[in-house]
Amino acid sequence: MEQFLKDYIVRLTPFYMSIPEKTGHEIASAFLAFRFGIYANAINECTIALSLVPGDARKDSDAVLRKSLQIIKVNADDLNNSLVDADLSLTFSDAERAFVAVKLPPEQVEDPGTLELDNALVLVYAVAVIASPDDEQALDEHRKYVTKILSAYKRTLGLV
Repeated sequence: MEQFLKDYIVRLTPFYMSIPEKTGHEIASAFLAFRFGIYANAINECTIALSLVPGDARKDSDAVLRKSLQIIKVNADDLNNSLVDADLSLTFSDAERAFVAVKLPPEQVEDPGTLELDNALVLVYAVAVIASPDDEQALDEHRKYVTKILSAYKRTLGLV
């Protein structure tokens, strides 16, 4: 799944390489706070990152990044309040799905909320890798976490 992740990051690079490093750092901070289970910080970091990502949604790439941060934020809020089921109040649109890592037909999706959160985490991780060179070492330390997320879909994606 490491190669799958590398290919995904390469595919996203043209869309996110112009993100300012400050924004990239906030995106990385949102991912890392969620990963560490510091959900109150993840909510705050997502809020800051959302304020820095263009909100006019003229570009699908901005819209999917904003949606990913919103999905992480709402799930962090739920987890911070001891609600453990993945939240389905926000989902990716068809246009936004073009940017996610795991695309499955509806009949193959066992847990839609978890799939949305997993796709949001993988996308935010990839954008952080692209846009925040200062966080490269911290992100590399959590690369295995992202490949494990993707590995859960390995069979369904036909990569076995």
